[in-house]
Amino acid sequence: MAASCVGFVLIGALQALYGPSIPALRDTYGLSPSAAGLGLSAHFVGGVAGVLVFDRLFGRIGNRRLLGWSYLLMAGGAAGFALAPAWPLALAMALLAGLGFGGIDYGLNQLFAVGFGRRGAAMLNILNAHFGIGAVLGPALIGLVGAAHYPAVFLGFAALTLPLVLCLAGVRDEAPARGGDAGAGGSAGAGEDAGDDTGARGRVRARGLATVLGAFVVLYVLHVAIESGVGGWEPTHLETIGYGATAAASATSAFWLMMTVGRFLVAPLALRWSAPAIIVVSCAGMTGCLLLAGTPAAAPYAYAGAGLFIAPIFPTGLPWLLRTAPRAHRAGALVMAASMVGGVAAPPALGMAIELAGIRAVPLILCAISTVCLLTTGWLIRATRSGAAAEHDNPRRSVVRRHQDG
Repeated sequence: MAASCVGFVLIGALQALYGPSIPALRDTYGLSPSAAGLGLSAHFVGGVAGVLVFDRLFGRIGNRRLLGWSYLLMAGGAAGFALAPAWPLALAMALLAGLGFGGIDYGLNQLFAVGFGRRGAAMLNILNAHFGIGAVLGPALIGLVGAAHYPAVFLGFAALTLPLVLCLAGVRDEAPARGGDAGAGGSAGAGEDAGDDTGARGRVRARGLATVLGAFVVLYVLHVAIESGVGGWEPTHLETIGYGATAAASATSAFWLMMTVGRFLVAPLALRWSAPAIIVVSCAGMTGCLLLAGTPAAAPYAYAGAGLFIAPIFPTGLPWLLRTAPRAHRAGALVMAASMVGGVAAPPALGMAIELAGIRAVPLILCAISTVCLLTTGWLIRATRSGAAAEHDNPRRSVVRRHQDG
């Protein structure tokens, strides 16, 4: 588990290293700002591919081998990016590093979700909190040594990744059971027991797998859009309403810090409260904070609060998804890949909306997106509950189905 958390620190740092390196990349390769930004885009394209490839091979090749290859790909891609003599080769290396990144991200999230049973949501929050630690440390390291020394940072990153290949002995080599109760990771209380016992297939049958899965995709894509929207536009919004550049940058750092802190804080709560309850509170709190961010005096604190509330959604939603959808490994791959695509597509889409409405409308635009997240979560809660009630109304069929599934 410790090695997995270190792995998430490293993938968080890798994703965050590209942005601060852009000035040096432009000087080294003679790039325009948009061309230099393609490094992160190539990384995300590789990440989506890594999720889909890992999912395709999950259960066919030993998990230790898959994770080992993913670590090697990420290390090799990072080293190649640092040493590439030409920009096209550097982009290819960023894509290769992203391929390993996606395999590690999906593989460890999946293994934690199904391997820790009812503690899955708590353990996933702890795991993903370490991603946030890396995302904070990566830019700080570039700032410390200077962007011009980015090759040394990427090479050091690769060197730190390699020992993790030797720390996979504790990983189950066979694929854990998936679907049904295997992915349960929410409440340990009575309120969720009834939902767990009724079986995933009946819940999905009540509304249709495609509709429920589509709702999870919407939730994941939009909450990632809010995350990237706040991270990208908070400094500009705060400066527009009268804050200095230093204060705006500090407030943005506080947003990312609160996302990390929030996941550590929710971990013990996830042992007592159900995943749907945590996510609906998170979406409601996120919506309220973004609405409050429209008030200039409260804006920096409201954005920090939004980070605190948004933190549990990604790691807590995965066990809920695995419980709710049959063939849950396919569902998990789809929503994780969709969230990565959303992270790439959301900034330009938000930029167009802000261009039309003005910088001062940033919190209101994000609040509207958050409201959709809240409504989607409410719909998912009703959908899964109605499915559970249908199972309860026909206990004999439910027992026979659970027997067949078992």
